[in-house]
Amino acid sequence: MSTHQNAATDDCGITKLSPVALSLMADFFKVLSEASRLQIVCAMKNGPRNVTQIIEATGLGQANVSKHLKILTQAGIASRQQQGPNVYYQIANPFVFELCDLVCDSLSVQFQQQTQQLEALKGMGRLS
Repeated sequence: MSTHQNAATDDCGITKLSPVALSLMADFFKVLSEASRLQIVCAMKNGPRNVTQIIEATGLGQANVSKHLKILTQAGIASRQQQGPNVYYQIANPFVFELCDLVCDSLSVQFQQQTQQLEALKGMGRLS
């Protein structure tokens, strides 16, 4: 590993976290590691939504949406607010969208690189 890479790793705040803090971070990522929950998060990107609106936006069933909203709320990713007979859910901390954007951008670059590598192999006549 180069000196530059070592310096970048040494400056990373994650290396200074305790095992308990790392466990909490892992739990946070576990909550976001489910595709249905990510759909629900995306449905709330433009503001608070009630369960019916989330169902319409995601195509998921009512019981499924309710279960995932409970998990998102317990994890502090979403919050809920009663407004008359309706309950509205919203993202508690918008940094979740920044995190998703970073992951999407990284995956896009990775897929582009893989596509370029495949095209290069095809050009060499190794793949048809």
